[in-house]
Amino acid sequence: MPTARFIHPTYAPRIRAERTIAVGRVVLAQFSLLAIWLDPATPAHNITATYLLLSLYTAAAVALAIVVWWSPSPLRRLHLVTHCTELGLFLVFMYLTEGPTSPFFVYFTFSLVAATLRWGWRGVVWTAAVILVAFNGLGLYTSRVARDPAFELNRFIIRSVYLTVIAVLLGNLGAYERRWRGEVAKLAAWPRTVPQDMTDVVRNVLENAAATLDAPRMLIVWEDQDEPWQRLAVWSGGVLEGHREPPGTYDPVVPAPPGRAPFLCDDLGASTPAVLVASAGGPRPWSGASIHEGLTSRFAIGSVLYVPVQGECVDAHLFALDRTNQTADDLTLGLVVARQAADAMDHFLLSRRVRQAAATEARVRLSRDLHDGVLQSLTGAALKLETVDRLWDRDLRLARDRLEEVRRLVAAEQRDLRALVRELGPSPLGVTPDRIDLRTSLEELVQRLSGVWGLRVRLLLDAPVGDVPSAVAYETYRIVQEALVNVARHAAASEARVTITRRNGELHVVVVDNGRGFPFRGRYDHATLTGLEIGPATLRGRVATLGGSLDIDSSDAGARLDIHLPLAGTEA
Repeated sequence: MPTARFIHPTYAPRIRAERTIAVGRVVLAQFSLLAIWLDPATPAHNITATYLLLSLYTAAAVALAIVVWWSPSPLRRLHLVTHCTELGLFLVFMYLTEGPTSPFFVYFTFSLVAATLRWGWRGVVWTAAVILVAFNGLGLYTSRVARDPAFELNRFIIRSVYLTVIAVLLGNLGAYERRWRGEVAKLAAWPRTVPQDMTDVVRNVLENAAATLDAPRMLIVWEDQDEPWQRLAVWSGGVLEGHREPPGTYDPVVPAPPGRAPFLCDDLGASTPAVLVASAGGPRPWSGASIHEGLTSRFAIGSVLYVPVQGECVDAHLFALDRTNQTADDLTLGLVVARQAADAMDHFLLSRRVRQAAATEARVRLSRDLHDGVLQSLTGAALKLETVDRLWDRDLRLARDRLEEVRRLVAAEQRDLRALVRELGPSPLGVTPDRIDLRTSLEELVQRLSGVWGLRVRLLLDAPVGDVPSAVAYETYRIVQEALVNVARHAAASEARVTITRRNGELHVVVVDNGRGFPFRGRYDHATLTGLEIGPATLRGRVATLGGSLDIDSSDAGARLDIHLPLAGTEA
């Protein structure tokens, strides 16, 4: 089995640059050798030395290409040695051929490009300085010492200027590439944490946007969805200032045109501001007021880059102020920053909605559990106490038995209430609720209902029901509890049967009674019950929350409830 190659942390893009340089070196050396062979335009006594050196350089270029291509990491020291050696060798090639007018002059351009790929604008500066000194030294030697009659001063000057221009262009390219990588790194470092307060969210957004866009000040304007206010926040020098204005104070924040299109302007205070607006066909010039006049004067806006911040929950305006040396590329960078800002604000607002929805769901569940459990049991206890009141004078022993039943009922509901409070309370991270034994819980429920309501219940459970997930077991217990209490209170039934089976990834619960049924007659599926809003609403809601279905068959002989609860996604 071949050994896996280790990828060095600086593999890309340095290794790609070195491979490009290596391939370029091989091609340049081979075609230079071919050109000298076809047209040996060199002094006769230097032909042998030129061929020998160029052949050795070609062989070395091939060897270096092989080493670089298969190296698992950039060989930085070798690259510096190679670069310096090549500069000296290129000067020797020029000396051996035609001096300052030698065709090997193009090799210096290759060195400048290689320095740009390796070290950016700094590499270009020092490489260009070495080349110009060496080239001018060679020219001075040729004209003053060797007094070569073929020396052409005009060509020498043009080549010197050419090297300088190439160095400046490549230096700018290297600086641009360095700036681009820095901007990408800042975007990649954008924090993904979700603060607990909107003020912290805005501070993080403006602080990171200022760092990415290199802006001394940042301004954001947005509408508060929860309160009727127009909110403003300004970040400057690490300090955040928030403002709250009545709705419509700065409407529209950005007039149309340019509307919600990103734009930049170097001097918004000019009599006719020159604005560059982003569009589908590329940036286009436009002139005129582009920001609400009140906003412009309040924050002394001069140089500005504007981008809209639009997300699922947020619709804001982001301004980078007091920037210098703005270009059309900043519009694209601003759009990326705006997307990051929208994601951060959306993340917070959606998280807040989830927390609010969870709190609402917890309240609904609590009210539902209290209705199905404690309140129903208290109703049964009240009826028992009424019976005790009637029996107290006639049959004291029977009255005491009824009181004991009430005591057991209250004690049982007290345990259930404690369990409910414990479940609603915060639990340590990684700790799961106690597992519910569905069979035992239902058997206790049947005994309680028999004692309180006098309802005889037959319980039939499949063996696999014992390992039902706790969440489903708890909801199943509550569903059966409500169904049986409804039977006891409203159906005038004396008997009921509960059958629970587990088949094909779902729990099938059937509750049958011999009472008078529901006000309607016939069989109704879950969709019909929901559409007509008939049947037990709380029970229907519980089943729907679990993604299940409830079908009811009602007749004069009683009712049958068929409940299907999916287990997929809840298995441990």
